[in-house]
Amino acid sequence: MPGPTPGPTSGPASGPASGPLSHAPEPRPRRRVAVAGVALSECGRVDGPTPYALHAQAARRALADSGLDRSVIDGFASAGLGTLAPVEVAEYLGLRPTWVDSTSVGGSTWEVMAAHAADAIAAGHANAVLLVYGSTARADIKARRRTSNLSFGARGPLQFEVPYGHTLISKYAMAARRHMHEYGTTLEQLASVAVQARANAATNPDAMFRTPLTVDEVLSSEMIADPFTKLHCCIRSDGGCAVLLVAQDLVPDTAKTPVWVLGTGTSVSHTTMSEWADFTVSPAAVSGRLAFERAGLTPADVDLAEIYDAFTYMTLVTLEDLGFCAKGEGGAYVEKGRLLREGELPVNTDGGGLSACHPGMRGLFLLVEAVRQLRGEAGPGQVTKRDGHLPEVALASGTGGWFCSSGTVILGRG
Repeated sequence: MPGPTPGPTSGPASGPASGPLSHAPEPRPRRRVAVAGVALSECGRVDGPTPYALHAQAARRALADSGLDRSVIDGFASAGLGTLAPVEVAEYLGLRPTWVDSTSVGGSTWEVMAAHAADAIAAGHANAVLLVYGSTARADIKARRRTSNLSFGARGPLQFEVPYGHTLISKYAMAARRHMHEYGTTLEQLASVAVQARANAATNPDAMFRTPLTVDEVLSSEMIADPFTKLHCCIRSDGGCAVLLVAQDLVPDTAKTPVWVLGTGTSVSHTTMSEWADFTVSPAAVSGRLAFERAGLTPADVDLAEIYDAFTYMTLVTLEDLGFCAKGEGGAYVEKGRLLREGELPVNTDGGGLSACHPGMRGLFLLVEAVRQLRGEAGPGQVTKRDGHLPEVALASGTGGWFCSSGTVILGRG
């Protein structure tokens, strides 16, 4: 059998590449990414509309807020609704996106999706990505369409915890107890987080609960999972919201001053509690570090923070892990009123999940509030810097599962 025909033995030592990659285009320069539109749907007690209707309402409002035509939307991200999310929701909205994301990692889903969308836009894979969420969790339970907010099931790793009644809230309660044991964090310090969230909600007309709270009221409310009483826990509400991210090319056509995505970070930690190396450290320790590095900023540059707060302990430990205070010092940090709108670091300026709204995966609401604050659109709840100017840098940090995942997004006006 004859061997292969030998190639040429003479000619230039090097020359133009041949084959299918010989005419590959030059890579596109990465584009800056801005938030062009944000909006809430009806929130709080919403008994009439379906979750699909809340998605549509929020999407229309965010598009109107941006001043752009819906034809620019070529990317779509959604989770938590439909058998084929986000395909069903996109169809309901009349969209045919060429870039989609259905990442579902609990409450941090939306910060993770925002990171994905920002990367896609920067790389030229999409020009305008709509993130949208809607839930009627409260109304469904009230109407007995479901018996609980959610169930993670009992398969896979969870099978080893479910038989012992290890509910989601009990996982957070265990972590809080460990922090109290390790660092002397007190119930009063945890309660102060709820008190300050309620104070911030007082001037938010969209907040579900606005009546002032005291530490004693938090401590004396109904016990849910030691050490959490009812007022240590987020509220149950209905509601939806939407965020539109766009490439810098579209910014001249938008209706408002853009808010830019400066840096993002994501991280996952564990599913089974036995695989969590340290109950006092959340995955925000990683996602936050990455976001700050990519933004070229430090915690000292942040003017306000929107932090996932399904339970008071989440706010405290996330502040530590993001670097706003040292590990173990979160209790002392939060008890001095620093989280109030006029405080040293305003946190959850709309009242958070503890007082404003919590229809399920709340992470997208964090981005909406951060953008409104940077734009100066928060009305009587507006944060200002000590010099009277609007805030310049805001951080949104979402947490999913029982500290299983984290996404951090840093936004700025510059």
